[in-house]
Amino acid sequence: MSTEVKVPALPESVSEATVVTWHKQPGDEVERDENLVDLETDKVVLEVPAPEDGILGEILKPEGETVTAGEVVAVLNAAGEGQSAAAGGEGETDKEPSAESNAPAEVADEGEIPSLSPAVRNLVEEHDLDPRRISGTGRNGRILKEDVLRYMEQGGGEQPGATPAPAPAPAPSSKPAPTTSAPAAEAPAAAVPAGEREERRVPMTRLRQRIAERLVQAQQNAAMLTTFNEVNMQPVMDLRGRHKDSFLKAHDTKLGFMSFFVKAAVEALKRYPAVNASIDGTDILYHGYYDIGIAVSTDRGLMVPVLRDADQLSFAEIEAAIADFGQRAQQGRIEIEELTGGTFTITNGGIFGSLVSTPILNPPQSGILGMHKIQERPMAENGQVVVRPMMYLAHSYDHRIIDGKEAVQFLVTIKDMLEDPARLLLEV
Repeated sequence: MSTEVKVPALPESVSEATVVTWHKQPGDEVERDENLVDLETDKVVLEVPAPEDGILGEILKPEGETVTAGEVVAVLNAAGEGQSAAAGGEGETDKEPSAESNAPAEVADEGEIPSLSPAVRNLVEEHDLDPRRISGTGRNGRILKEDVLRYMEQGGGEQPGATPAPAPAPAPSSKPAPTTSAPAAEAPAAAVPAGEREERRVPMTRLRQRIAERLVQAQQNAAMLTTFNEVNMQPVMDLRGRHKDSFLKAHDTKLGFMSFFVKAAVEALKRYPAVNASIDGTDILYHGYYDIGIAVSTDRGLMVPVLRDADQLSFAEIEAAIADFGQRAQQGRIEIEELTGGTFTITNGGIFGSLVSTPILNPPQSGILGMHKIQERPMAENGQVVVRPMMYLAHSYDHRIIDGKEAVQFLVTIKDMLEDPARLLLEV
């Protein structure tokens, strides 16, 4: 008995997904709820678990295919059926040399074409090979990529990237060919021309497409402007240095800089509610809550999970949530609900070494705060030149609902809070 593996219900407003990675291949044993394949939407990566124990049969949707909710992507066979098929395959090869033999199998052309993984199928098709002639060393005789390469090395096909040598020209009938000439098979492969410019075309991931769409939307639909300031990070660094060990011991999470910026941003948003607002048609929608998006960089692109009700969170709760976001974003386990509904965003280009930048709004939000690299610079204080760890801050805002005065004062409030962090605790 076989079971269909189907695409689960997709998040709201998402109509299709792309098959990204198969974690199992045909013939592999799987356990119930074990992740079989990752599907990427334009917002998150979804895992498709095995509906029951069994053996993965045919993969119907290889990597790169587009799928919709409810579509069948693979077939899962019962364990007994998989074992029977494997046993039958082994019985047919009892008369062959050892399964570990590297010699190409002499299999009749009329035999059934074995099930291949996407990588093996591409390699076989690229070199026009007959998979029925290739001995598989994987589980239950499954053909691995290494088996295909070994088969070609032994003369079953051309090696990847090799340039076939031209056949030797026939010798004139009146004169025998020189006995010292090298065989055609030993002719050197043609060298790649020096200075050749190579190009590689790679489809954009759904997440990257969505990021591009939203960035262009922000540029086209908002009157975006950026104001800058700088903050002396010495007070925060001193406070953090004094208490980071005891903080870690008490809360089982590290004390970073981001919690200070979240707290400072919330206090500034309370004072300048237009920065926490958004435009809805011809109305301004003022939000009476503070859901702060924290930009997180991943291999697949930028994600902005949201800290709900950040004004009600402690420093420890903020740090723990941000650490959790970072870890799950790298694993592709951020839920769609965690990426929607923010009222303001904070992004930190400083972790990559950025000294100053102009962050782009995250629609429909009206403001975003850009953090940057902390760098020691000479500063004038009370008529003296001193060296301080300084950070440039950038506040991009929608000038349609935020005046320049409000935008500047908002950023100055964040600066003041960070340069005297006791005010964050006293709320003054």
